[in-house]
Amino acid sequence: MITLLFGLRSMKITNLLRCYFFLFLVFFISLPLVSHSQFLNFRIAKAFTALQALKRAITSDPNGLTSNWVGPNVCNYTGVFCAAAPDDDPHHAALTVAGVDLNHRDLEGTLPDEIGLLSDLALLHLNSNRFHGALPLSLGSLHRLFELDLSNNRFDGGFPMVVLDLPSLRFLDLRFNRFCGDVPPCLFDRKLDALFLNNNHFTFSIPDNFGHSPASVIVLANNQISGCLPAGLGDMADTLRELVILNAGIRACVPPEIGRLRRLRVLDLSYNHLIGPLPATIAAMAELEQLDVAHNKLSGAIPSGICNLPRLKNFTYAYNFFTGEPPHCLRIRSHDDRKNCIPSRRDQRPPMECATFLSKPRFCHDGCIASQPPPHPWQ
Repeated sequence: MITLLFGLRSMKITNLLRCYFFLFLVFFISLPLVSHSQFLNFRIAKAFTALQALKRAITSDPNGLTSNWVGPNVCNYTGVFCAAAPDDDPHHAALTVAGVDLNHRDLEGTLPDEIGLLSDLALLHLNSNRFHGALPLSLGSLHRLFELDLSNNRFDGGFPMVVLDLPSLRFLDLRFNRFCGDVPPCLFDRKLDALFLNNNHFTFSIPDNFGHSPASVIVLANNQISGCLPAGLGDMADTLRELVILNAGIRACVPPEIGRLRRLRVLDLSYNHLIGPLPATIAAMAELEQLDVAHNKLSGAIPSGICNLPRLKNFTYAYNFFTGEPPHCLRIRSHDDRKNCIPSRRDQRPPMECATFLSKPRFCHDGCIASQPPPHPWQ
């Protein structure tokens, strides 16, 4: 096993070295196209090579975004932003390309290997275009990249492992693409502040280390997620503000540890297959503003404390099998209790449907569906 792991690691290092060698070979071959004396500095010269390669890789540019991507002054290119090099003398810092923002331009194409020459890039925004294919390995050389937004494109293949090689990355947005397969658990050990994976074709389980993430926003909706909701998600109490896992096919229970998320403002677990009660511990989430658990198979009574939350403005629990709700839940600005089993409330499920569902015992243990009641603490 050790030999195999060493071999895989060596293979990865070899591939990266080949990638870097290719980048610099392309760079030096491309330089004669424009005289070196025309560039402000070496960094700008590298950026010229990368941006010209990107221009060639764009096969459709209906709005003419890259029409002025001509000549050595790349800082004047539309969508390209320059700043002082962060690792240079602050009094005589060289100019470098710090950001590329091509959002909402309807561009079609791929990302070329030369993108890795933008070594000072802190921001890469490509959302709402028609880029496709896989991400190049050279992206891993962008060690200063802070924000990567590839949302609403047509990128495909497995999870882009290259993003795990970006030590400065804090904002990762891969939503509305065609990525598929597993999501590596180590992603949740990265120092990301915002993580958007929704609306892809990922199939994965929420790992036990999910709670290690320091993110303030995590959106996993509209993928296929199996397994349990780990109790460790409560470990994000100091950082997490929004958690959205709607329409993900989860068959699990809501663990009571979720109540530890005292800074959470938005919790959306709707359109899944959650069973069991809604934990009374949610009443401790004092900053909660939106709570949506609609279209599940939750049952029992709505805990009174939840509807007393001081900031709760929207509470949606329709299309479940709840059997009771405190009267003050109806005073929440926006609430929806339709299609439950609540006596005396309008638009509920038929009594026979409620009786059939509630006659079958359902058990939860550590956020998972259990076949029998959990053991007592003293057993």
